[in-house]
Amino acid sequence: MSLHSGGGGARAEAAYPAPREGGELKSALDMQPKGCLLCFMVADEDRVFKALADSSRRQLLDRLRERGGLTLGELCEGHDMSRQAVTKHLVLLEEANVVVTKKRGREKLHFLNPVPIHDIYMRWIGAFERGRLQALHNLKQALEEDQDE
Repeated sequence: MSLHSGGGGARAEAAYPAPREGGELKSALDMQPKGCLLCFMVADEDRVFKALADSSRRQLLDRLRERGGLTLGELCEGHDMSRQAVTKHLVLLEEANVVVTKKRGREKLHFLNPVPIHDIYMRWIGAFERGRLQALHNLKQALEEDQDE
């Protein structure tokens, strides 16, 4: 994407659709196989990776995995962080949808949402695991064929 400055100021080329034959406009989204959903999936994965990148946030997730429904005060216990620092970490975890909350009266309960982490696993780790499992399956079949002969 390049920027052009003209009489109206700078603009990005991709921000404006390209004309099609017959005068129709073609959106940049028309060129992508899954439209804009792909962009959102990548952005969500980036948020999850960012959320998991910090050891303090992983510790918070471990506590929620062990026991869900913790309040902010309960999550602050045992950490060498201020309440404000824990709150900032929780906001980032919520934006990544790794932590979900539920109001109970005046309390806000925090729960681990394992689905985004599982999605990361399936895309980035599960794909490699499938290849190894297939190789083991092929080896087993080859050994069984050798025994039969």
